[in-house]
Amino acid sequence: MPLPDSFMQDLKARNDIVDVVSSYVALKKRGRNYVGLCPFHNEKTPSFNLYPENGSFFCFGCETGGDVITFIRKIENLDYMEAVRFLAQRAGIAVPETGFDDGLSKTRARILEINREAAKFYHQTLNSPAGESGLAYLQKRGLSERTIRHFGLGFAPAERFALVDHLRSLRYSPEDMIAANVAVRTRSGGAMDRFFSRVMFPIIDLRGNVIAFGGRILTDEKPKYLNTSDTLVFQKSESLFAMNFAKNECAETLILAEGYMDVIALHQAGFQNTVATLGTALTAAQARLMARYTKEVVLCYDSDEAGQRAASRAVPILKSAGLLVKIIAVPGGKDPDEFIRSHPSDGAIRFKKLIESGANDVEYALAKIRLKYNLQSDAGRVNFLREAVPVLAAIENDLERDIYAGRVASETGAEKTTILSQAKTQRRRDQKKREEKSFQKIENALTFVRDDLNPQKHEFFRAANAEEELIAYLFSNPDRAGELSEKLPPDGFCTDFNRRIYSMILQKAAETTAASLSLSDFGENLSPAEQSAVAGILAKKSDVPHTREDVEECIRVLRFENQKKKTRNLENVGSEDFQEYLEMLRKNKA
Repeated sequence: MPLPDSFMQDLKARNDIVDVVSSYVALKKRGRNYVGLCPFHNEKTPSFNLYPENGSFFCFGCETGGDVITFIRKIENLDYMEAVRFLAQRAGIAVPETGFDDGLSKTRARILEINREAAKFYHQTLNSPAGESGLAYLQKRGLSERTIRHFGLGFAPAERFALVDHLRSLRYSPEDMIAANVAVRTRSGGAMDRFFSRVMFPIIDLRGNVIAFGGRILTDEKPKYLNTSDTLVFQKSESLFAMNFAKNECAETLILAEGYMDVIALHQAGFQNTVATLGTALTAAQARLMARYTKEVVLCYDSDEAGQRAASRAVPILKSAGLLVKIIAVPGGKDPDEFIRSHPSDGAIRFKKLIESGANDVEYALAKIRLKYNLQSDAGRVNFLREAVPVLAAIENDLERDIYAGRVASETGAEKTTILSQAKTQRRRDQKKREEKSFQKIENALTFVRDDLNPQKHEFFRAANAEEELIAYLFSNPDRAGELSEKLPPDGFCTDFNRRIYSMILQKAAETTAASLSLSDFGENLSPAEQSAVAGILAKKSDVPHTREDVEECIRVLRFENQKKKTRNLENVGSEDFQEYLEMLRKNKA
């Protein structure tokens, strides 16, 4: 049962798409619309566009689009009804009880309940005789009772059915436990605890929900850390450990560490702006999440080779998200947890000094290259310069590039002007590669890359373009829907997808007195992918003026293309239809 139209109109009115999106994306006004860096993929040039007039957004880079509900669904990882409730709560209005539920929302709710009960169970176990080894481990690592309680740390007992039996007593089904990934299926088809004999770290989202767990084994068994697999409420590539705490403390700087214990130790030492990835390399989605809350990220990875490789990979990802980057190396090959514990009296002060003396990404890259070569030899200086030039070429700011070129010149004895000239040449090469890549992308688009939603577009390209013109026109002129429907009923469309959208618009236009339509008017009837497709149509036609003459031309094109479609197979066409087709060809030629 759909939500009442009056409620949806109120929800849209109280959640202006510009206000909602601007809390996640830095928007700049451009004419009637807004632009910004897309929050759904990495980019340096803004391709994310917001259209207040029809309540839609569209990114020309990743082709993601939709309305305000779609935006919240995607950026907060929610289903449709959860996004509606999110926006309703934001606006302070109640969601009417309609009985609407697609089953997925109920499953997600049960998973969150199971995770909450599992976290309570693990925490209670930690403080019981069954959790004695886990508590001893945490205390040995220097964690206070307050810190353990603050992070909700726990222990999964050695028994393989301890949690399953507990959750079953709370009337949760084995299927739901397996869906939450706190249990795995046995050979007999039942459920068995996924985590056992491990210290447990709850992973909490920005709204305070327990969405997953990390578990550390206390023996030499592998894997050392075991994490929840992706579920309906958790995607490890999009989440960060302790971000629920750090988001309130990281207005200027966020510290990115490698592991759970590093994060917890730093929080206990006073650095509540620390987070970590979840057993995987940093992703673009995690970088964009950090960019929503801070301006600069301090990378604090282990000093071993693996940690330094991870830091090098993370730098361009963070910079692509618009973040400033600083890298610190903990002395003695220690991780942050070990470093602070090794200085009981002033560990926090020493760590703060490390942050203050940290190198930015350019200094870090040059330092790594410098370590590889002997700058006392001619060969060493040449090799150092060969690798340093691309680093300098990647610096966007001319003044900053000039300063670092001067430093490299003083180290190597080379002329600064020569180094800058080499960097300029390298920048031209890099720019050419980017242009070739961009050209290839355009070329692919012009060769009609398959459209999964509207596969007929390739076959009826001219007709599909005319159809999209009419769809965009009706969004701005719903009062002309009746007149247009008489001249061109839905069966006058050549492609099935556009015909369906056209029919929906005609029906909605007949029910409304609004001066224009919004993409949110069709939210419940379109999938996220379909909303992106419609948003793309509106975005690509947004700057095209639509006059009555344009509409008549579109109708003429569609009538002509429909006749072509009908007479495509000349062997089966009747003489009357064939004569009608020939007459239309004559008129078109005239």
